[in-house]
Amino acid sequence: MYQMISGTDLMVSRIVYGCMTLPTEPRAALTALHTALDCGITMFDHADVYQRGAAETMFARIWRDEPGLRERIVLQSKCGIRQAGDPVAHAPKRYDLSRDHILQAVEGSLRRLATDHLDILVLHRPDPLVEPDEVAEAFTRLAAAGKVRHFGVSNHSAAQIALLQRAIGMPLVVNQLQFSVLHSHLVNAGIITNQTDPPHAVRGDGTLEYCRLHDITIQAWSPLARGQVSGGLAADADARTRHTATLVAELAAQHRVSPEAIVLAWVLHHPARMQAVIGTTDPARIAACVAALGVTLSREEWYLLFTTGRGAEIR
Repeated sequence: MYQMISGTDLMVSRIVYGCMTLPTEPRAALTALHTALDCGITMFDHADVYQRGAAETMFARIWRDEPGLRERIVLQSKCGIRQAGDPVAHAPKRYDLSRDHILQAVEGSLRRLATDHLDILVLHRPDPLVEPDEVAEAFTRLAAAGKVRHFGVSNHSAAQIALLQRAIGMPLVVNQLQFSVLHSHLVNAGIITNQTDPPHAVRGDGTLEYCRLHDITIQAWSPLARGQVSGGLAADADARTRHTATLVAELAAQHRVSPEAIVLAWVLHHPARMQAVIGTTDPARIAACVAALGVTLSREEWYLLFTTGRGAEIR
């Protein structure tokens, strides 16, 4: 259920609780957080843009209920997305990994989270205007001040990580990437190299392999594929999604677990030892997700889910 993040002293749960949709109503929010803790989840993922900071503020209420909790959990937040209208009305939505914005964003997160440090700071999206030396300076200041212990990225390719890493004098320890049975581009890119007319667009450039080579923990976001194959099939779902949902239900019945557990078990089965970031606020679904840790899929089951989810057999 737990694993060490390479390059750190952080022992973390393989299931991460993502706070993007944390309710703004205190009772509902605290019920979800307490359920996650009771289920053994020890890592919580935030971002300064989640509900425009309100998710971080709401999370801080947990300190009142759980004295000493801060020392028992791993707290991660992200920065780098700036919303339209910030700081002036005509400003567009954009990415900002400038030194000053990183420093200001961390100060804001620490204030809202009511803590003196983040265990991991993650750069939320690649910034086309990034200056790696500025990122390095921001990281150095934050580490020296004890405000951030470790650093990572999100949605970054292998080349983007390498560009940053050349300037940064400390390891990037995590990369948060979208990955699920319906969004398996990270894996698919590795098996269609040099093929003519692959079944669908290739979105990946060896990022999965790069992270494994450099001991960067991959955190799979949206591992449940927004519940499309485990939480109720939409009326307008395409054939690929319908077939995958049917297979997930069949495997859930065979393994005597919930569909959520099967979908997450597929992610966790990959030898990269990924973490899965869940965001449900339903206590029953949180428990159902954690049950994935007790599911062992066969190689055949894993490939069957992979090929069904990608919508084509492998060659």
